[in-house]
Amino acid sequence: MQIYSDYAAHRSRQVAVDVIAVAAIAAWIGLGAFVYSLVIDLARFGEQMESAGSDFSTTMTDIGDRFGGMPLIGGGIRAPFEAASGAGQSLEAAGRSQQEAVLNLAVGLGWGIAVVPVATILLFWLVPRLRFTRRAATTRRLVRAGITVDLLALRALTNQKLSVFAAVDADPVSAWRRGDPEVMRSLAALELKASGVRIR
Repeated sequence: MQIYSDYAAHRSRQVAVDVIAVAAIAAWIGLGAFVYSLVIDLARFGEQMESAGSDFSTTMTDIGDRFGGMPLIGGGIRAPFEAASGAGQSLEAAGRSQQEAVLNLAVGLGWGIAVVPVATILLFWLVPRLRFTRRAATTRRLVRAGITVDLLALRALTNQKLSVFAAVDADPVSAWRRGDPEVMRSLAALELKASGVRIR
């Protein structure tokens, strides 16, 4: 599999774009992780709420149990402490809910910040790179199979932009039809260069 062009200038551009793309992907992933870590820190407040509610609920329950065992006043005095214990449990549940909400927000923001830009980079960078690799492999296979100059020239006529032909000939199609050897070689060279394949 040919990843880079055989031509130095084209190869240098490919390497530069690859480095920029990989660096951009790493930067966006790093930013997503950074935002995740910033937001998830807000869950500490929920942890404190949960811990405080649990401790308060346990304390009120213990006090209610102690006073509840006292003769005469035990049954009546236990109710307020049980109510206070219920308030502590509500605070504990609120702390857990806050942690879940912060976690969901942190995950959503972290992935959202990283995934969309990375997917865009992959679309505009990796897809053309894969196309180049496939085209280079096809061209190299055809060259090894003994493709002729006129067929390479025909591939150039079908694959290259019209603006590229101006440097070759004013009417490259007519020149190809009449078998002009110089135009044929120039067109074949264009196709090979675009495919990143150099015939040695």
